[in-house]
Amino acid sequence: MVTSYILAARPKTLPAAIVPVWLGCVLAWFLSGEFDGWLAFHTLMGAVWIQVGTNFFNDAIDSDKGADTEKRLGPMRATASGALSRGAVYGAAVVCLLIAAVFGYLLFQARGWTILAIGIPSLYLCYGYTGGPWPLAYKGLGELFVILFFGLVAVAGTVFVQLGEWRIEAVLLGLQVGLLSAVLISINNLRDREEDAGNNKRTMAVLLGEKCAKKLLLLEIFLPALLGLVWLRYDVQLAIYPLAYLFLAVPITRGVLSNQAGKIYNKYLALAGLQLIIFGVAFHLAMI
Repeated sequence: MVTSYILAARPKTLPAAIVPVWLGCVLAWFLSGEFDGWLAFHTLMGAVWIQVGTNFFNDAIDSDKGADTEKRLGPMRATASGALSRGAVYGAAVVCLLIAAVFGYLLFQARGWTILAIGIPSLYLCYGYTGGPWPLAYKGLGELFVILFFGLVAVAGTVFVQLGEWRIEAVLLGLQVGLLSAVLISINNLRDREEDAGNNKRTMAVLLGEKCAKKLLLLEIFLPALLGLVWLRYDVQLAIYPLAYLFLAVPITRGVLSNQAGKIYNKYLALAGLQLIIFGVAFHLAMI
């Protein structure tokens, strides 16, 4: 039973929640010399529980809509496989949102109404990513959602929580993190393109077709390196160190471009998660 809940929670996706908060805290310290560990913990917990809640909703809703079938090339899904009932998975998702809301309330006490402007849409889109009247993942907006909420909002919001002000540097870093996070969604959607098309799940890969979707992936991988040139205004290390992630960018792009969609894409999905972590480590080292 516990294993099934862990399966539905998809722990391998957690770097997309952890890295933006981590780097947002480091950036705030770099800009001000100040760091509040208690606020950082609350921000991280809010982000992680929102991510896990989103994964639970995704597991249950995709099963309800018939998007997860026996032809699935990715990891087994808890609801579709029968490992957990849809009620249990929906219940777990709601619990995750309640926990995230508790941490959000603590941040609200520290930073006021701005936290509600960030938190309420984030909580709703846990469900609205795949559910509701206009599910983003089914309308080709998955990558944009990730860039906005797991990049710009997460990084800039974390810096705001730490400093009490918005900083343009957080927008730049948020774009870099968001694009590298979107790589995971793009590889996932490329892998499942044929299955999704047959189930009326119109992801970006379905809408654009395989060739253009692969070009989008290349943009998401290499644009952060170009955006990094802006950091030359502050310190050359901030532009150079994060390029370490490109050591994985090469095998990821070569593998996706040269292989037909299949289970081998799960390997590149794992490498994309590691790529995001390497970017985070390198940027952290550059700042200190």
